[in-house]
Amino acid sequence: IGLGGGAASSITSGAGNEDLDFASVQRDNAEMERRCQEVIDQCWQLGVANPITFIHDVGAGGLSNALPELVKDGGRGGVFELRDIPIAESQLSPLEIWCNEAQERYVLAINSANIEGFDAICRRERCPYALVGQTTEEKCIRLHDRHFNNNPIDLPMDLLFGKTPKMHRKVKSGQVFAGEFEATRINFEEAVKRVLSLPTVASKNFLITIGDRTISGLVHRDQMVGPWQVPVADAAVTASSYKAYSGEAMAMGERTPLSLFNAAASGRMAIAEAVTNIISTDVRNLGDIKLSANWMVAAGHGSEDAKLYETVKAVATELCPQLGICIPVGKDSMSMRTVWEDDGKQQSNTAPLSLIISAFAPVGDIRRTITPQLRLDKGPSSLLLIDLARGKNRLACSALAQVFRQMQGVVPDLDEPTDLIRFFEFVRECRERDLLLAYHDRSDGGLFATVMEMAFAAHCGVDIAIQTEELIPALFAEEPGAVIQVCDSQYNSIQELAVSHKLDDCLQVIGTPNNSGVVTVSDGTEQVYSNTRVDLQRIWSATSYHLQSIRDNSDCAQEEYDQILQSDDPGMNVVLSFDVNEDISAPYVNVASRPQVAVVREQGVNGQTEMAAAFDRAGFAAIDVHMTDLIEDRVTLNQFKVLVACGGFSYGDVLGAGGGWAKSILFNESLRRQFADFFERADTLTLGVCNGCQMVSLLQELIPGAEQWPRFVRNRSEQFEGRFSLVRVEVSNSMFLSGMAGSRFPLAVAHGEGRTEFASITDSQVIERSNRVALKFVDNYGESTELYPANPNGSPGGIAGIANSDGRVTIMMPHPERVFRVCQNSWHPGEWEKDAPSMRMFRNARNWLG
Repeated sequence: IGLGGGAASSITSGAGNEDLDFASVQRDNAEMERRCQEVIDQCWQLGVANPITFIHDVGAGGLSNALPELVKDGGRGGVFELRDIPIAESQLSPLEIWCNEAQERYVLAINSANIEGFDAICRRERCPYALVGQTTEEKCIRLHDRHFNNNPIDLPMDLLFGKTPKMHRKVKSGQVFAGEFEATRINFEEAVKRVLSLPTVASKNFLITIGDRTISGLVHRDQMVGPWQVPVADAAVTASSYKAYSGEAMAMGERTPLSLFNAAASGRMAIAEAVTNIISTDVRNLGDIKLSANWMVAAGHGSEDAKLYETVKAVATELCPQLGICIPVGKDSMSMRTVWEDDGKQQSNTAPLSLIISAFAPVGDIRRTITPQLRLDKGPSSLLLIDLARGKNRLACSALAQVFRQMQGVVPDLDEPTDLIRFFEFVRECRERDLLLAYHDRSDGGLFATVMEMAFAAHCGVDIAIQTEELIPALFAEEPGAVIQVCDSQYNSIQELAVSHKLDDCLQVIGTPNNSGVVTVSDGTEQVYSNTRVDLQRIWSATSYHLQSIRDNSDCAQEEYDQILQSDDPGMNVVLSFDVNEDISAPYVNVASRPQVAVVREQGVNGQTEMAAAFDRAGFAAIDVHMTDLIEDRVTLNQFKVLVACGGFSYGDVLGAGGGWAKSILFNESLRRQFADFFERADTLTLGVCNGCQMVSLLQELIPGAEQWPRFVRNRSEQFEGRFSLVRVEVSNSMFLSGMAGSRFPLAVAHGEGRTEFASITDSQVIERSNRVALKFVDNYGESTELYPANPNGSPGGIAGIANSDGRVTIMMPHPERVFRVCQNSWHPGEWEKDAPSMRMFRNARNWLG
């Protein structure tokens, strides 16, 4: 729809045409992106019959780059018709059509013989596509425009993709006088307050909880850690399948402020941070780690080009080869400067050179991930610092330097790349021998922030004791390294390993955890600081709280912030009325015919895969049923005994949560009759989860015994809520929850409109009295609650799930299908083996069918 983003992204913002700057091409459409992804998934799942030969996303340069590269990948040329390209604005020029960078588009190469099959997949998913050209033996790119009857582009491929001439740039180097950092005048208590409040150090809770962190049901480790769900994880970990324990890990690293004084050091430290983060997972070899580098610089300004060269050289030609790590992908933004005029004077704002590193690696066993949560249930233990800087404690550009506006001094650096290799091997061997209770890398905020985050995750105190005359540099320097917790009985083994990896001079005991909830700091001779864990966690969480208060319902923000004051909060805990490790559907494992479950979805639904996996584990044959299958009579509900409506954002929820999906049934006479017949059959079960819950609730006129059901409206917090919430199973007729009454356990939550709204108070009372409330949100004391965030949507009475009168239809907002395996749970008791409590729901359904 325009060239704004494409043209403006390569020049200084504000220096070009104002109309062009604001004619943005970025028009997001997540629901359309979902449909595109469904088509791609359907294609690759066909294996050798996959109709897609090549695929390319549309990014920089738009179709002018994507389509030529697509045919080049196949060793061909291409002829394209400009007017076959779908556009939303009929006034676009040929240049704008060909070069705009509108998103949610892919270009595909498909064999002509497979077009019919591809068309069927797209129609099923309601995903629009267009045939815009064909490949040719002749190695040229020709773009025809039938409107003007000309060829705006007609170029040989070797000209378009020929050898790019080397670029020569004149750059000027510059130096910043570093000076010396003066730490002696800094008050320790004030340093703690300021550093823990700095956004880069402080809690990011307000950002994390508005994202869906459990989608796919393959997430093992998200940002939240422990029974109090504190956002301190070092790395993200996902499983490779619903049956395996292998997986993938991702971690990040950045040290942008360092580039002000030493650009090369900022690059080395970014990679070191990414590596020390991902080491918390079961990565078997350092060389297995792959990096993605995102470079951002104000190209052409001052000495930024020289800094960029220095950093690329330090990272790409020196450090990474020494580590045996490669950077196969990356991107860049070269216009990190904006200019404007104010009262006739030119003003500018320039961002420093930034290298953002994303690290990826295969994981042998996702269950061997080590978190920052301190363990107080393993006997006497100590905290050990592995300091790869060997006591240098350089403070320039640290969080401490920023909050006291003292950007002088020498920046931290990875002085010896071999130390990082040894560190990786040391941690890997410690993990293999089960020597580590907790692990957390040292980064923003330094050692003090690192230890505090470990204590926050465990709701415990810590006694920090460091033998030094320079306590502030020791506790707030952001040198590479990590803190580990080890049992005192294993200390000698740790010391021996450190010696064997030549890290013994990097290892020092720096403290012990305690049950008192008090944090103390001493310098070896006297105690210099004392405070409670509660007060420190409130300081650390205050920044997030204030931002959340402005953005969301301020009452909810206050309730969540005040929860930290509950020093006796037991955290998440589990009470079960059944044996979680018992497989009650085992008698049906060898049954020849598995009962079929219709996993029903509509455009925008995204939770069908994990739902199918849960039912499959319980002994069902899960069948993917798109609403177009029912509309076009490819599938009918009378062939199923179980129907499940999955979560997501059907029709983008533009007609209310689940509203468009429900109306597509209620206002289609054939579908209406089909669903009504299914609900009336006494041998059927129905489950609606999240968006499926919202949709099924709107079909209550078709469901016997669903009178007085509520509808689901905007969360009380006024935000999408991604949580791991404690629920209690109520006494109800729900077949899915049979034999589970009185149990409480955590489930994944991911919705923006989950608050129940009844037509009247009488209806809610009838639902309660008739035992149709199946699930309730409860606090960590096991009591149903309306307080946030234990009740993430504010439903009256904590209602989280409802059944109809005979229990054959159950709807719920939480996602049991995302946490049916133990390894899918962000936190769980140690005695759980393979299956989590929600697995019992799906096995109950299998047992009910017999």
